[in-house]
Amino acid sequence: MPAVFVNVATVVAGSLIGILGRNRLREKYQAALMTALALCTAVIGISSAIATENILCVILCMVFGTALGELLHIHDGIERAGDFVRKGFLHRLNGESRFTEGFVSASILFCVGSMTIVGSLEAGVHGDYSIILAKSAMDFVSSMAFGAAMGIGVIFSALFVLVFQGGLTLLAGAVGPALGTAVVTEMSAVGGTILIGMAVNLLELRKEPVRVANMLPAVFLPAAYIPVYHWLMGVFG
Repeated sequence: MPAVFVNVATVVAGSLIGILGRNRLREKYQAALMTALALCTAVIGISSAIATENILCVILCMVFGTALGELLHIHDGIERAGDFVRKGFLHRLNGESRFTEGFVSASILFCVGSMTIVGSLEAGVHGDYSIILAKSAMDFVSSMAFGAAMGIGVIFSALFVLVFQGGLTLLAGAVGPALGTAVVTEMSAVGGTILIGMAVNLLELRKEPVRVANMLPAVFLPAAYIPVYHWLMGVFG
């Protein structure tokens, strides 16, 4: 857990630096930063997704995970949380029209991906914080760019990092040893696929944004799929 708190601190610090310095950046430079960050997000997502050793696992987990997320209205819930914070605590601020967008986008970017999953598992199972600490350094840079472009909503994504990544680390300590390498690999691949959707949103390639938050349950489904898959291979293989 100590590394999770470091990660939270780097997100807050990076966001503050970006927000305080954004008035010195012209709008076209802010747009350029977001485009660069979107491309980096796509690269991270693709590199994680292509590492899959079972593409059927990724497909099925994305399909059923997204369906579950839609039923649970996860995206709407996160947006409502962002709106609640903005209206309840920041109603006096001007120019924060992108608060919810920044909160949701940064929360997904910082919490979905191979480094989050593998890092949390390593921290929970082996007490190895090196991956999360490396991720913290990356998140520091990313949060500066997000803070400059989207404002104060990015700071509050640190709360999501604390809950999601902290919870995953604690869960890994309890059940991580039973997951196995194959499950971790496919969880990372699914997370990478979701990050590609995040990049699509950041690049504004669709008229309607991809509701990436509703895809989050898919990250955990390989833990159920892989054991069933191996059992079926043993029975019919």
